Amino acid sequence: MNELERQQAAYELFTRYEGNPILTAKDWPYPINSVMNPAAVKMNSETLLLARCEDMRGFSHLTLARSDDGFTNWTIDQQPTMQADPHSREERWALEDSRIIWLEEQKQYGITYVSFSDGGPTVSLAITKNFKTFARLGTLLPPEDKDACLFPRRFRGRFALIHRPIVRGEAHMWISFSPDLKHWGDHRALIRTRPGYWDCHRVGLACQPVETEEGWLVFYHGVRNTTAGAVYRLGLTLLDLEEPWRVLRRSDEWIFGPSEIYERVGDVGDVVFPSGITVTKETDTVNMYYGAADCTIAVASASLSRIVEYAMASPEVED
Repeated sequence: MNELERQQAAYELFTRYEGNPILTAKDWPYPINSVMNPAAVKMNSETLLLARCEDMRGFSHLTLARSDDGFTNWTIDQQPTMQADPHSREERWALEDSRIIWLEEQKQYGITYVSFSDGGPTVSLAITKNFKTFARLGTLLPPEDKDACLFPRRFRGRFALIHRPIVRGEAHMWISFSPDLKHWGDHRALIRTRPGYWDCHRVGLACQPVETEEGWLVFYHGVRNTTAGAVYRLGLTLLDLEEPWRVLRRSDEWIFGPSEIYERVGDVGDVVFPSGITVTKETDTVNMYYGAADCTIAVASASLSRIVEYAMASPEVED
């Protein structure tokens, strides 16, 4: 696949659902300003979205929405599913931008999310079996840090976490390791911004990692600042299956960007922010859920095998 063929393949990977946006503030059973950036997971036959909801104060909480088909007839919790603890020093203002994975060893779902307080944004962890009761394990890493997700299994006896700290004003993606989900170390830069590219100013994890035979598919958002403001788009990288700190491939071009009116106009225009994905291997289908213009939730679908084919055609990354 040459460069032009790869760019054409990138353009054609995802198809937007014709009924987008699938969830808006008007759908909510209680007053909110906006809904965005959902974590996504399949539980039994249902699609679950843990959506970030911003209230009229500008503070966010997380609320669960369920659907049998992942597109329509959403059932939304009648009150916030997870909300900030006003007595917590780490999260008394807001909970934001969660990601969900199934921790096979613990037989529970792990939810990473951003806790926000006057100390700044930090990465926190909660676990649950049923999305009704939650054990909050607290902050994993100090501020300023966002866009985090665990891998579903250990590597050489250690858990792995992708996250996005701000260091000297720089916003790159890092990977860190822990023996117990509490003490973290062996921090390494994983994906860096690229001068001149569409992801030159900031990068951060999008959806939870997806395990394939070729490696871990990791979608990430990239930001480029323009005279009209920042533009958020989606890129793709492939990590080694057993050594996820090794980047095998990375797309030169973005594969999904704001084009529809609901993505270009909203509380923050020109933003697509995928944060959850579901995979149905029997039908070779990926459903990617994303916040559109920091205002609504939308979904786009793709073939998993075509995504993997595109990833393998992307440039190799030198150590």
